[in-house]
Amino acid sequence: MSETAAKAPGRALGAADPNRWKALAFIAIAQLMVVLDATIVNIALPSAQQDLGISDGNRQWVVTAYALAFGGLLLFGGRIADLWGRKRAFVVGLGGFAAASALGGAATNEAMMFGARALQGAFGALLAPAALSLLAVMFTDAKERAKAFGIYGAIAGGGGAVGLILGGFLTEYLDWRWTFFVNIPFAIVAALGAWYVIREPQGSRNRSTLDIPGVILSTLGLVALVYGFTRAESDGWSDATTIGMFVASGVLLLAFVIVEARVKAPLLPLRVVTERNRGGVYLSLGLAIIAMFGLFLFLTYYLQIVKGYSPVKTGFAFLPMIAGMITGSTQIGTRLMTRVAPRLLMGPGFLVAALGMLLLTQLEIGSSYAALLLPAMLLLGLGMGTAFMPAMSLATLGVKPQDAGVASAMVNTSQQVGGAIGTALLNTIAASATTSYIADHIAGASSRSQQQLVQAQGLVQGYTAAIWFAVGILVAAALIALTLINAGRPGGTAVASSEEGAEEELPVPVVAH
Repeated sequence: MSETAAKAPGRALGAADPNRWKALAFIAIAQLMVVLDATIVNIALPSAQQDLGISDGNRQWVVTAYALAFGGLLLFGGRIADLWGRKRAFVVGLGGFAAASALGGAATNEAMMFGARALQGAFGALLAPAALSLLAVMFTDAKERAKAFGIYGAIAGGGGAVGLILGGFLTEYLDWRWTFFVNIPFAIVAALGAWYVIREPQGSRNRSTLDIPGVILSTLGLVALVYGFTRAESDGWSDATTIGMFVASGVLLLAFVIVEARVKAPLLPLRVVTERNRGGVYLSLGLAIIAMFGLFLFLTYYLQIVKGYSPVKTGFAFLPMIAGMITGSTQIGTRLMTRVAPRLLMGPGFLVAALGMLLLTQLEIGSSYAALLLPAMLLLGLGMGTAFMPAMSLATLGVKPQDAGVASAMVNTSQQVGGAIGTALLNTIAASATTSYIADHIAGASSRSQQQLVQAQGLVQGYTAAIWFAVGILVAAALIALTLINAGRPGGTAVASSEEGAEEELPVPVVAH
């Protein structure tokens, strides 16, 4: 398709451009890079801490600096993609992420490392919404959209576990610095491919001005929220700074909503989040991520501390979950997405994942991997893969093309905030249960080996206590998906008028039960 044809007025690129599948490949590479980075650095952290002389008190900033920049700037990054052009935002985001990764890999002290991680987060906040919104505006046919989002959903769900494997290999056999350098070839390939292949549909760019007060309030509010949960994990929920951050976040985000309701060109048009189906997706997806982040954390601890697995072996232990996610997303979700309503995939998907999580409440020190962990991971992967794919698609379906970037950013924001809550909340529950168990049983342990056994049993007790909460959270996500989301199957669409009078494609609603 020529450049001229691509710009023909009134034509949707996703319906005719033969390059859209090539574009998907490069978008998928970029998405994999961002998702990998969420877990790959965690594996390398102990080695990096030792090499750079980072204190135990400051160690968390390797993770926190990234989380704050990424979570705080997502809405801004999504709107920049709408205003500036998604292709340009995508390529710039990739270039910046690669440069920040090179800086992190070459770090000689903790300040350089923290700065590199913050820069990675900032460019990731530009890159991630641009990637998802490009899919939203390029794939408009229901069946093709199902396939594209199936691939994207599998990567979004399984990439974190791939990061554990890759991080383990790089740290164990090369050097921790390669967990940063590995991003550079990913970024170069994706950026070059995107530059030559991606063609955005004409008229999909937002021509309004940037809402500066909205940018400031949303960024500060989200940073305060994510940092509040990070502080809660390390310093406790009653810590003065933790409470202060939650209060500040509440005030700032409330002010943000008030501003957005009044300005002419809001950073986040409230119609994006108040629409019943998108609101249901953001809420249920955020809850599911809370459960998943807790699971990754506890299973990693269990396998390495209790079972004594190496980082590489731990990564491979997560392979059944990745296989389940890919199968759920690309086979079950993709095949059924155009035949049934999204809630009939999301609700049962979260319930299957909850069943897998329920199996893990039976964890003991001597639990068999093949008999317990393997089936639990398969169920978790299948359930999450089946649910994630229609959620990703529905979150951007029906939104005006000019708002696709910020709608995509809300998907990432719900995941990022969910991850911060999951890590802090479930870690607190686990630590409390472990402390209580050890206090009750340590007196009866006379020898050193008995004391070590009580401590190991206490850890497992903590993990299972937190996993029970994760089961409840997944059931809640399923109920929200089944009751709040009422869109019909994507094959049946209608055109309705938006507030501004522009036409947009909307899912046909069905009666909610």
